[in-house]
Amino acid sequence: MNRKLLFVGLLTVALFPLASVEAQNSGGASSADKDLGAMTGTGAGANFDRTLNQQVGSMRFVGKVVVAGGQLPWDPIPVVINCNGETRAYTFTDKKGQFNIQPSPTESEATRSARDPKHVNPSEFVGCKVSAVLEGFQSTAVTILNGSIMDNPDIGTITLSQDARATGSVVSATIATAQPDALKELEKAQADEMNRSFGSAKKHLQKALSIDPKIAEAWYHLGKLEEKDKPQEALEAFKKSAACDPKYIPPYEHIAALAATQQRWQDVADAANHALELNPAGTPQIWYFSAVGNYNLGANGLAETSALNALAMDPNHLAAPKTEDQLAVILAKRGAYAEALAHLRHYLIYAASGPEADLVKQQIAQLEKVLPKSAK
Repeated sequence: MNRKLLFVGLLTVALFPLASVEAQNSGGASSADKDLGAMTGTGAGANFDRTLNQQVGSMRFVGKVVVAGGQLPWDPIPVVINCNGETRAYTFTDKKGQFNIQPSPTESEATRSARDPKHVNPSEFVGCKVSAVLEGFQSTAVTILNGSIMDNPDIGTITLSQDARATGSVVSATIATAQPDALKELEKAQADEMNRSFGSAKKHLQKALSIDPKIAEAWYHLGKLEEKDKPQEALEAFKKSAACDPKYIPPYEHIAALAATQQRWQDVADAANHALELNPAGTPQIWYFSAVGNYNLGANGLAETSALNALAMDPNHLAAPKTEDQLAVILAKRGAYAEALAHLRHYLIYAASGPEADLVKQQIAQLEKVLPKSAK
């Protein structure tokens, strides 16, 4: 599913009326922290130049994520690297909960940062905190204290504990009541998906559902396999997953995304709102879809709040890359053109080159024509 093209289109529609208008909390480190950082090469006051100069080769970091009193979900868990209160990059766990932060990013390794969208040098993360993100859970954090490539790359274990505010779960209750033969097929499907044998995984999921059609996780993963080539079938699978277990969180983001491609804005807002009822903390993606759905339903106040929540959780546009231009759309709608312009300019830093960036530049040009020079 091409979400990127979808929401670029939304931006064009939302800012088009401007042509007619033209015609008419951040805390700093203490001095003690800075002194300590300068001496050790870690923390907010780190002497990073000296730390980097000590490197003979490339640093890498490894760790593990565990769920207190529970099992890991099927889907990989995002692991976030936060430096001085700013999300710099993220990676994902494997099926055993292990993660790897190293150069030359791939799908399962550290991805783009604000300094260089194409490359991340893990040595930049010395002194940063690493935590996991999972709906309905709170995460401990570990600090990267390595000073050279000779240090043990294992930075420790991150523990996820159930968030008392959350009523939903990323592991469905239907697993506990599923028939044994169906669970065996589900396990085979999981192994196949991990090995990227998607055709075989689909067959095992279908067999599991033929044995026990009430397994929410089976419907969810079947929907994921259908999402790209058969979006309508995927949407139905996600809806069946939610119907089997209304407190199972994962299907709702996908329902919102697919409903958005059909411009069914009430469905988008309903899916996002239900996810937020199950997990009030939300995720950047869920807050983003809440913004999209509510904006298109005319609830601009709710949309703006949702977009701001998404952006606060994802300032470097790693999880929900279209948040900032959606926020610009919302601001332009209420006439806050200077704020909208600032967000579009900032978004352009992260936008992929090509048609997407070109379109944002066009929107910037539109706003610059509307605003007096003193406000630009």
